[in-house]
Amino acid sequence: MSEVYPIPAETAKNALIDEKKYNEWYERSVKDPDGFWGEHGKRIDWIKPFTKVKNTSYTGEVSIKWFEDGTLNVAANCLDRHLAKRKDQTAIIWEGDDPNESCHITYGDLHERVCRLANAMTDLGVKKGDRVTIYLRMIPEAAV
Repeated sequence: MSEVYPIPAETAKNALIDEKKYNEWYERSVKDPDGFWGEHGKRIDWIKPFTKVKNTSYTGEVSIKWFEDGTLNVAANCLDRHLAKRKDQTAIIWEGDDPNESCHITYGDLHERVCRLANAMTDLGVKKGDRVTIYLRMIPEAAV
């Protein structure tokens, strides 16, 4: 891939990060990965905060673990913590194969759908630690 596509000025103006900041972050992530990722790890909510950023071993059987002693709730970080301020804002924009087929799902609606699915799985006997696989075509419910 040899072509470079410039970022439209309006998009660049509203971006949360620019090329300079990206390069600074990249350099820090390489030179001080524990510090860099530790700082970014603190941007999310932890049930049990991590004390060690990474644990890597490249001898014998390769082992790479990030934030291994911390405990997260993914739903709380991706959804719950946004409800107070963003309940009526769009969380997911879904577009089907036909561009005329689309829908916007708000944080509030997504939260309701996630809770409904969690309750249904509980009713089916799914417990903490169980693994569940659900195969869905590319429909909005696949994100739930």
